[in-house]
Amino acid sequence: MIYFFHGKNIEKSRVKAHDLIDSLRKKKPDASFFKLDTESFDNAKMQEYIGGQGLFSNKYIVFLDRLCEDKEIKEQFIEKLKEIKESENIFIILEGKIDKVTAGKIEKRSEKFINSDLTEKEIEEKDNKKEELNIFEIANALARRNKKEIWMIYRQLIDSGKVPEEIHGVLFWKAKTMLIAGGTHNWEKEELQDLLDKLITVYHEARRGNGEIEIGVERVVLHIS
Repeated sequence: MIYFFHGKNIEKSRVKAHDLIDSLRKKKPDASFFKLDTESFDNAKMQEYIGGQGLFSNKYIVFLDRLCEDKEIKEQFIEKLKEIKESENIFIILEGKIDKVTAGKIEKRSEKFINSDLTEKEIEEKDNKKEELNIFEIANALARRNKKEIWMIYRQLIDSGKVPEEIHGVLFWKAKTMLIAGGTHNWEKEELQDLLDKLITVYHEARRGNGEIEIGVERVVLHIS
């Protein structure tokens, strides 16, 4: 689980991050607390914090303090975002001003994120938009075979923080459901089988490290005729 604080106003972000840490430590007094910054960073420690848990504690609370300020550490950190997202432990990430691409990668994996450059109203609007987006809307768009609609919903889901694997699962489920039903007026059985094969390929290639599943699914969507 990830909570992400960033923006040019680093002090504002730091205060909010520490408020959350204090709140979590009060709620989970037995949880172990760890901090990693660019001076103390160690890849083995990071892996331990992702997968480990204390003997008498349900969770670790891990504070990652401005890791993206070091290029090499940043690369190692970004590679582990998926694992951090899926960890049973809680990660609070603090960054200053970072590039939009990196911020987007962390935001989409985060349970909650706050950009100190945004006003409170803008933050609230972003949170509301994220809550209102229903992942199964993409399944309905697939059934209608509306490529533009599927792609637009896909991008909205990604931008709102949905994990690509989750979206892939919904698309796979819907395609398989329509195939079992013998096809629909929008999809022939052979077309659905081809779609399923492509989705399976994307999944396995991503697991082998041959590309990201987010890009693979988007390519499949864009090739729907």
